[in-house]
Amino acid sequence: MALKDLFVKPNQKKKKYATIPTETAKNDVPEGIMTKCPSCKKIMYTKELAKNFKVCLHCGHHFQMNSRERIDSFLDENSFEEINENMISKNPLNFPDYLEKLEKDRQKSKLNEAVVTGIGTVNGNKIVLAIMDASFRMGSMGSVVGEKITLAIEKADELSIPFMIFTASGGARMQEGALSLMQMAKTSVALKRFSENGGLIISMMTYPTTGGVSASFASLGDFNFAEPEALIGFAGRRVIEQSIREELPADFQTAEFLLKHGQLDAIISRLELVEKITNILEIHQPGGELEW
Repeated sequence: MALKDLFVKPNQKKKKYATIPTETAKNDVPEGIMTKCPSCKKIMYTKELAKNFKVCLHCGHHFQMNSRERIDSFLDENSFEEINENMISKNPLNFPDYLEKLEKDRQKSKLNEAVVTGIGTVNGNKIVLAIMDASFRMGSMGSVVGEKITLAIEKADELSIPFMIFTASGGARMQEGALSLMQMAKTSVALKRFSENGGLIISMMTYPTTGGVSASFASLGDFNFAEPEALIGFAGRRVIEQSIREELPADFQTAEFLLKHGQLDAIISRLELVEKITNILEIHQPGGELEW
């Protein structure tokens, strides 16, 4: 198999889905039954959207996913074993109301922190997985997030299996100051050690991957992938425009812009992700071969 064949989109006939009239949806459909796509503005059944891995049935727009949805859509059924799930953040800087906000996020998201880590299989191929979740503090990177990701990388090194991360983050967590920024170095060092030991690193950037996360572990994969139209960048668009006194392109800080400028290896639709990652994992198994 040629490397380029991993990322060639197969010719498939588009399925036709019924579009629900807007007025009917507004007046007669109970809340939550229907979902409106923010891209093409078409309305579809929420259940049908969920079955399609939260990819719009009409235009292919990728809705945000939480960590549990990603586990269910990506890993083999019942294969995921979570690790370090009980680690929670403290308040080392005595930041006002920080602990109360953390507790509210735990109640809302049903998570203890903004990343879920564990071991699972993709079509029988064993991997260590880290999945950032924007429903908890906007996926911000605090000391516990950095520690959990580092421990997951070290677990992959210990087991000699690949490590993959799904990133979704607003950047470093301001309530933890420099302790948060230190996680950039800690995770990067862990990835370097893992790589030197022959480990395979796959990064999948999703909407949004910004700030210190984009500038550290999100960009350090052997393969750096992204979902279509994912927002990826370090500083905010307005900050950059004011600094350089230039207007930026309309597609600036999108996955498509980064791919065009050589900062990504590929953009992969969620509908094709299992197939593409399976190919990569099997190539990197002992005895796996890649045809050029």
